[in-house]
Amino acid sequence: MKWCWLISLVVMLAGCASGFMEEPPRSRVIETPQNQKLKGWQKPYEVFGQRYHPLLDHEGFVEDGLASWYGRDFHGKKTSNGEVYNMHDMTAAHKTLPLGIFVRVTNKSNGRETIVRLNDRGPFVKGRIIDLSYSAAKELGVVGPGTAPVRVEALGYRQTGPDGEVSYRAPSSYDVGSYTVQIGAFTVLENAERLAAQMRDREGHSAIERGYVENQLFYRVRAGKYTSLESAENAAQKFTLQGFPSSFVVATN
Repeated sequence: MKWCWLISLVVMLAGCASGFMEEPPRSRVIETPQNQKLKGWQKPYEVFGQRYHPLLDHEGFVEDGLASWYGRDFHGKKTSNGEVYNMHDMTAAHKTLPLGIFVRVTNKSNGRETIVRLNDRGPFVKGRIIDLSYSAAKELGVVGPGTAPVRVEALGYRQTGPDGEVSYRAPSSYDVGSYTVQIGAFTVLENAERLAAQMRDREGHSAIERGYVENQLFYRVRAGKYTSLESAENAAQKFTLQGFPSSFVVATN
């Protein structure tokens, strides 16, 4: 899968005196009794210490952010849903939307738009929301600059009527849920506890999650409670501006 190749390109950053460290790359599918009946690509997974919960529904999903593209290096390799990646097909990768649905992508810098089918996971680069195939990126004018500001709108599963007219079937809304934001990871417990105490005063909630990555114990500080993906993403942006550049959204149970 594409994101497995990306992980191998990342190296662990050295820790500083405060005990704050970037977690080394890691990926794993999260198995629970509740998701045993899900297909592999529908199950929660973790990359770079961040947990992703693929969305089973998508109606009303609209997202603004940065698009990138991937091409020849991945051509012929398997995607997250088991297909073989073809850089000339109109496909794309997204971290959480259901694989198999179609999305409309609009390049906000030039007004071009196209429709692509999601068949892969990614991009796992901060700030990027969709990874386009070469053909999709070329149609949108993204190949040259490499990235572009876009709007992604989920359309649904494509169906063709008797008259050949194409329509899209959209299931129910998914955005309501339970989320928090991870703002840092420490190797020294006291430093994590100090930040967590500050966040409890400021945000009303904070917790420390412990986890081993490559035999190194990390204390992950998470702040705030949010009931929608949009509000959590907005909070992550706020934390980034407040001096926590590695902030990201985490889905909770």
